[in-house]
Amino acid sequence: MANKLAVTLTRSLIGRPEDQRETVKALGLRKLNQTVEHQDNAAIRGMITKVSHLVTVKEQ
Repeated sequence: MANKLAVTLTRSLIGRPEDQRETVKALGLRKLNQTVEHQDNAAIRGMITKVSHLVTVKEQ
């Protein structure tokens, strides 16, 4: 596993279920094309899996 993950919001949250919106918010993403860095761990990987159709992930 990589040490850090760069997560970018690439799809809109309009019309998405509330749990997916909350997951994206918990990842620290607010705007489209915004990128945040997180440590690579099981909790973050699970959050990314839940909204994988909305974000892109780059391992660093």
